[in-house]
Amino acid sequence: MSDRTTCSARRMIFAAGAVMMAAIAPCRAVEATTPVVAVTVDNAKVIRLPEKTRTVIVGNPIIADVSLQKNGVLILTGKSFGVTNLIALDGAGEMLAESMISVQAPQASVVMVQRGLERESYSCTPNCQPSVQLGDSVKYFGEVSGQADSRRSLATGASGGK
Repeated sequence: MSDRTTCSARRMIFAAGAVMMAAIAPCRAVEATTPVVAVTVDNAKVIRLPEKTRTVIVGNPIIADVSLQKNGVLILTGKSFGVTNLIALDGAGEMLAESMISVQAPQASVVMVQRGLERESYSCTPNCQPSVQLGDSVKYFGEVSGQADSRRSLATGASGGK
């Protein structure tokens, strides 16, 4: 390759990069101004929707769930770790608002014990007791969940009532 060909190739690559950056820049600006609502897994948060909201869309209902209440109140529940979006539409289908939903792990009073690849979670409020969390080892999760289900069944009399 001659110096002239190499120089032309570099100019084309630079120009293509500049075009791509110009196309991406507006997207980043929109993302930067989108409000973020943080909620913890297995917790709920009350949100006020814009006036005239008729439809609410959750991008990924595995991450967060919503329940629409009266007077523009929305209950947002964190289901699984991750980020998704929430869109509010009016009766004509026009977008009124969009928010990013960030579902996070509980921070306070949870102790994670890591043994190699196996993880166990404990709620320490103030004494530590098993408390299954997403990401715990399958064996631990199954054992603790099974005990909780058995206890719930005994309390409600669903165990056969002998």
